[in-house]
Amino acid sequence: MSEFTLADLEKIVDARSKASPDESWTAKLVSAGQPKAAKKLGEEAIEAVMAAIADDRENLTYEAADLLYHLLVVLKVAGIPLHSVMAELERRTAQSGLTEKASRQSS
Repeated sequence: MSEFTLADLEKIVDARSKASPDESWTAKLVSAGQPKAAKKLGEEAIEAVMAAIADDRENLTYEAADLLYHLLVVLKVAGIPLHSVMAELERRTAQSGLTEKASRQSS
């Protein structure tokens, strides 16, 4: 198996977002704007939750892939690069999850 990463997927989303919306699902979502992209992300999240609750590992794997793809599309539309999300995750993992959550509640 190759070492395919979210950064690789982000590059694909970026490249496909520049194609014609008639030829690329990614370009179609990006050109439709954030409401459409976010709605699709929400649909995929619900499908992933349903697969998890059903303990359907195969479908959860499929839906998780859809969820990650659509999250990257939403980030693309918002102009937020993946490295910003990864930096936030790195910041959060430097402390206890309970401490991090408490710091958000006090601000």
